[in-house]
Amino acid sequence: MLLHRPRRRTQQLIPLALLAVVLGSSSCGGSRFWAPDPVTREGDKILRLWQGSTIAAICVGALVWGLLGYVVFKYRRRNDDVPRQNPYNVPVEVVYTVAPLVVVAVLFAFTVGTQQEVVSTSARPDLVVDVNGFQWQWQFHYPKEDITVTGTPGEPPTLVLPVGQTVTFRLKTSDVIHSFWVPRFLSKRDLIPGVDNEVQVEVKEPGTWVGRCAEFCGLDHYKMNFSVRAVPVDEFSRWVAEQRSGAAAGVGGAG
Repeated sequence: MLLHRPRRRTQQLIPLALLAVVLGSSSCGGSRFWAPDPVTREGDKILRLWQGSTIAAICVGALVWGLLGYVVFKYRRRNDDVPRQNPYNVPVEVVYTVAPLVVVAVLFAFTVGTQQEVVSTSARPDLVVDVNGFQWQWQFHYPKEDITVTGTPGEPPTLVLPVGQTVTFRLKTSDVIHSFWVPRFLSKRDLIPGVDNEVQVEVKEPGTWVGRCAEFCGLDHYKMNFSVRAVPVDEFSRWVAEQRSGAAAGVGGAG
């Protein structure tokens, strides 16, 4: 009997150890659960959905592992007696049928609500930028400001944006499918031939971040990088004036 006690104690600690691993791993990832720190208002909404979904998954996982551990160790075989057989348990069956449906319905409702908020666009944004993806670079055209920034293989373009203003990107491609992706925006959108696609963001803080094409588009796909530089509104106005003066003098710029 004494030989079985350490083993029994070890078995009883297994569910607690599994729960500690799950919770410990989530805490190591921070409150964002390994998601990038968003720099847009839309990214904040996406992050909240991700956090809620992850927490729900951890809770469901902990509950399932806890119930499994309870059943395994409480009703483990101690002798050759056959345990009492019960063909059904209506209350338990109702709970494990209804509970998953409720969880899925709640997650679905939050997902649809967040999606509608993120994909909605204002009819009168503060700034419009036409984003054109081509093999294998980017071109950013500011129609109202009459500014065009085009990247080259050796010099990726810089997308300059004002902080605190709504910006609509009108996404187009002249050849194959590309994908406009700034990881710190927490979202991406495809550029599809013949399809007018757009996305709207509001950058909430100054900074410089990397952008990429997230859709394999050919041999030099890896070269399709660009930079995003968010600046205060007054600095953005100065940048616009500088670009216009440079264009008037016949000097191009990449931002």
